[in-house]
Amino acid sequence: MVRVGGLTSKYYKETRGMKVSGGQVVKAGTVLTRQGHKWQPGINVDGEMHLTAHCDGEVYFTRKKNRYKKMTTYINIKPVETKE
Repeated sequence: MVRVGGLTSKYYKETRGMKVSGGQVVKAGTVLTRQGHKWQPGINVDGEMHLTAHCDGEVYFTRKKNRYKKMTTYINIKPVETKE
């Protein structure tokens, strides 16, 4: 089934999900995830559904319980130290 003005549901699934892995170095503005409630923005991460990097740095993950006592994964970025 092809939707007018959009992608097919067959191929749309491929564009969703995690775009980076832990320990990877990213630049500011890099897309970290697309379309997901599995991940929440942490330190130096912007967005709600599409999470993006706020600054240059290394990606790492933390897990915490949310207010409903379910484990949630937070995506964080450790900033790169600038050399002067």
